[in-house]
Amino acid sequence: MDYTPAPDLLQGRVILVTGAGQGLGRSAALSFARHGATVILLGRTVHKLERVYDEIMAAGGPQPAILPLDLASATDANFESVLQATAYQFGRLDGICHCAADFEALQPLRQECLVDWLTLFRVNAAAPAALNRSLEPLLEKAEDASVILVGESHGHTPRAYWGGFAVSKAALEAYFKVQADEWSDARPRINLLIPGPMHSPQRARTHPGEDKRALPDCDAVAVALLRLMGPDGRGIRGQVLHYARDPA
Repeated sequence: MDYTPAPDLLQGRVILVTGAGQGLGRSAALSFARHGATVILLGRTVHKLERVYDEIMAAGGPQPAILPLDLASATDANFESVLQATAYQFGRLDGICHCAADFEALQPLRQECLVDWLTLFRVNAAAPAALNRSLEPLLEKAEDASVILVGESHGHTPRAYWGGFAVSKAALEAYFKVQADEWSDARPRINLLIPGPMHSPQRARTHPGEDKRALPDCDAVAVALLRLMGPDGRGIRGQVLHYARDPA
């Protein structure tokens, strides 16, 4: 991606990143902090969040916050607590980057079960919607708030064996279109980025024998997230954007 952000692009902003313990969420959190943002690291595995916290501090970034939360079992009360904690500690919120995702396995539909589907829908579609709804009061107060949903190629164009994961990501894209329409002329702006094939923990599970050297890594895709999150993305809203296309 041909984009060079200013070093202080996100100076003074507070940004929540879900799935911040690994993969694209980790890369996004590090990138946001590197460009001046105070990052709230949300995820279910504390030791992974602590590792990202230490990386940010070692690099001289603003001190982040750790917010452990399992999106598979989170309730409206939990999401309200995220709002209260963010308002109490920071008094503002300038963006959310939804990187958290749940994935089971590539398999035919006949091998999937209801419990797995419900978990996929909770993490991949319902939780982002619930977080946006709960945190909207803070986002509305920000001068340039940005919300980014991370979609998936097989949710945009479903294919065999991607099952409940593809369907839940398709539901996320449907939610995005509704939310983008409701926020069409108001704060915050919202966009959905579909990364396409990238060298990530999930890709390692779905394509274990693949040579990953030709794929963009999570740090490269995080640059696209950085552009959408910062002031350079002010003119982009309500868009489904593709970092790459036509994955296997």
